[in-house]
Amino acid sequence: MFRKSFTALALLACMTAVAHAEGDPARGAQVFKRCAICHTDNKGGGDGLGPNLYGIAGRKAATRPGFSYSPALQKSGIVWTQPNLAKWVEKPARMVPGTKMAFSGITSKKQQADLIAFLVKLK
Repeated sequence: MFRKSFTALALLACMTAVAHAEGDPARGAQVFKRCAICHTDNKGGGDGLGPNLYGIAGRKAATRPGFSYSPALQKSGIVWTQPNLAKWVEKPARMVPGTKMAFSGITSKKQQADLIAFLVKLK
């Protein structure tokens, strides 16, 4: 009996963690307001202090035409998968030392997941 209860609780905990990790794009749009100081997110839009992030998910880092990226980011070889986006928004300078992005990062795992869900929908 104990084993079945423990297994059920463990399964429920895992399902909750996965649901939490997926994020909410609507809340992510609110989190993006912190990013909008430097970045735009509209299709066909121009760059700000940072590059336009429309279509960022799945794209190789430092490849938006016309934007001047740091040599460190250009050499990184990063593809913006969801796990890489999570590392980046948590602490850009830790992921790519020498990046020009001065943003200190988002520590809240929930806000990270919400922001990434929002970015993934920008297609």
